[in-house]
Amino acid sequence: MSSLSRRDFLKLTSQALLAASGLLGLGGLFRFLSYQTGQPPPTKFDLGPAANYLPGSRTVMLNIPAVLLHTERGYSALSMACTHLNCTVDAKETGFACPCHGSKFDMQGALLRGPAQKPLRSLRVEQTAEGKLILYTD
Repeated sequence: MSSLSRRDFLKLTSQALLAASGLLGLGGLFRFLSYQTGQPPPTKFDLGPAANYLPGSRTVMLNIPAVLLHTERGYSALSMACTHLNCTVDAKETGFACPCHGSKFDMQGALLRGPAQKPLRSLRVEQTAEGKLILYTD
């Protein structure tokens, strides 16, 4: 029986550790590449009966985030995601303000002051035959 020299033992041990770390790295890479995302966020929201929203009202829905406007022209909605970096804007008496970087928008979502370059995004609102309002964010 031949004995293993110290040099051969260290060489064999370092190669085994290198192989083990390579296999662990490949396992982590495989897990990363095969990651399954959760459910996509909803893009359709039932807002309930249209009668709940009085003419001239502005209803903020932070769970979407959106604001529903009921004007003399009907129902419309604006996304409350700032067009600069998607921070949720705050509803103010005169419009909307981004708490992250200071962009300002008027009551109709038009850009008043940057750094945002675009107005707030308009969202689609439909009224069903039953009188319910449906908001679409896609």
